[in-house]
Amino acid sequence: MKLMCEINEEVKYLEEADDKGNKEYFIEGIFMQANKPNRNNRFYPTETLQKEVNRYNEQYVKQNRAYGELGHPQGPTINLERVSHMIKELRQDGDNFIGKAKVMDTPYGKIVKNLISEGAKLGVSSRGMGSLKSGRGGIHEVQKDFYLATAADIVADPSAPDAFVQGVMEGVEWVWDNGVLIQKHLEDAKEEINEAARKKKSDAVKLKVFENFLEKLSNK
Repeated sequence: MKLMCEINEEVKYLEEADDKGNKEYFIEGIFMQANKPNRNNRFYPTETLQKEVNRYNEQYVKQNRAYGELGHPQGPTINLERVSHMIKELRQDGDNFIGKAKVMDTPYGKIVKNLISEGAKLGVSSRGMGSLKSGRGGIHEVQKDFYLATAADIVADPSAPDAFVQGVMEGVEWVWDNGVLIQKHLEDAKEEINEAARKKKSDAVKLKVFENFLEKLSNK
């Protein structure tokens, strides 16, 4: 299964006061979109996202354990040391899934608060696991086994998911094995990518090498 990261830039910041008058920070906007190809040439059927969002709401949002991190994590698990916010709401509005996240008073949450105060441009990035089915025009349809790890990480470079891609290429591939997530090192892919770097090939070529590896893996 492929680890997938989808960027959404159109989010807004909210400042609210709690019962004691203390300022609280929130990020709100479209966290995920269905029924249209995204910038990564992936297509999420509305029914697929709807089903997974319902599960995520029941098991995570309503239980106050829907965490997100600051930055581009390399795997599908949540690292509590890097948690910066908690997703409080996730609802469907047509083909859009609108989310609201509270920035927490954790070390990384404080960084986010400071960035917001300084007027930084931030975005959110959903993170999940799933199989892909190739279609026309290079579009890959996300299959029904899609599993949402978090509805939103906070990213400081929403227009450049290259950091995420590079991290995965130099890290591990995550696959399901009887319902358990295990690591599979990308030694062969790393060797090809390093060769591409030595030959000064473009990032697009290196990404293509990675995608070819995932395709071969899915066909085993």
